[in-house]
Amino acid sequence: MSNGGSVSNLEVDEPTGSIPVASYARTSEDFRQGDGHGVRYQLRINERAAHQNGCAVVAVYGDNGRSASKAGAARPEFDRLLADLARGCTDDGQRIAGVVCVADDRLYRRAEDLARFFTALTSRPGRIYVDPRGVRDPYAQEGLLEALRSLDAAVAETRVRSRRLADWHWARAVEGVPHNGPRPFGWQEDRITVHPVEATLIEKAVGDRVGGKAVRAIAHEWRDLGVTGTRGGRPNAATVTQIMTAPRVCGYRANRGELLLVPETGQPVLGRWEPIVTPDRWQAVCSTFSAGSLYMHRGSGAPRLHGKRAAPRYLAGGILRCGAERHDGTVCHGPLCGQRAKSRRSPYTYACRDCVRCSISGPLADDVLERLVFSEAAGQARPSENVHRRWRAGELPLDERRKIIASVITCCVVRPGMKGNHTWDYSRVEPVWR
Repeated sequence: MSNGGSVSNLEVDEPTGSIPVASYARTSEDFRQGDGHGVRYQLRINERAAHQNGCAVVAVYGDNGRSASKAGAARPEFDRLLADLARGCTDDGQRIAGVVCVADDRLYRRAEDLARFFTALTSRPGRIYVDPRGVRDPYAQEGLLEALRSLDAAVAETRVRSRRLADWHWARAVEGVPHNGPRPFGWQEDRITVHPVEATLIEKAVGDRVGGKAVRAIAHEWRDLGVTGTRGGRPNAATVTQIMTAPRVCGYRANRGELLLVPETGQPVLGRWEPIVTPDRWQAVCSTFSAGSLYMHRGSGAPRLHGKRAAPRYLAGGILRCGAERHDGTVCHGPLCGQRAKSRRSPYTYACRDCVRCSISGPLADDVLERLVFSEAAGQARPSENVHRRWRAGELPLDERRKIIASVITCCVVRPGMKGNHTWDYSRVEPVWR
């Protein structure tokens, strides 16, 4: 994780006499105020710590509302920091000789991120790490041991917090408190009172399904009526199935894929909301579907019956990130998901489901990824020619090709294309190298 360098050869900025450092800040959530104040406060503390230790902040990186404990969680600014550290300077050529951060757990909460950070930080000699307690030597054994101790503490804290949160949700559930999150289809904003129009649709759909009607036909009827989900999506067979088979439609309360029972009586826990159909009617409609289609199998928090995650179907699924700009000026950075398309030229596409403003041809995007992975820009991480030959010959399965891509590229940011422009622009896909 170290190149054997030493902080004895510090890269001091000649005009100012200070050590140029990058300032990083991160918050896990910002849903209450949504103004990024947590990141701003951390950056202010970083400025003070840098000044007290003879450093000057020359670049700022902030991930607001981004988790560092969840596998696969996107942190675009963290990735940019690592890329600049590996390059040795910012995009505008400003040299970086270290990093300042308020605490280790803002940078990493997973062993993979710790390894990536230390590899990038120590990729050149003379780097330092600064926090409010002072300057640390990332090349020395003690500096690495302190980082590992911080990682152990962060992992333990994450586990305790996750268990406490799960217990809190369970306690709310057994009291019949409605779910958090978006308003459930069929109820009003208070999640207690039924929505007169939507509840009528659900009740009729349950009756039609029990009577033998195809769920696709029900979804088609809803679309013809102009019905949309509570998040604005158009209903399809899967969403209609989930709505009809959710325990909430008959007043039952579930938690993480489990129907909750009253310990004393063994009867299902009743929610505080108004039911739409009777329990017998709900059980009747559930019996018309296979177990794998039911809400209790595929709903929020429900573990899959076979205990395995669905295997990716497309090469670049989850590797591509949306580069569309939001209304507030920030970049979406949501994952681009693979989906079938009706075009002969492009049988499938990758599209952003967060902002719905960026999509790209599937085969062309896969071709770009292959070009990047085996290009000279990949550096030492570039796979061998033998691997490339097997790739081109179709000898490598999808999961192995995805592992090869992940060993070279963290993600690829895809900029939205120009409407009406049919010329393929390879520069739309910008890689974030390992």
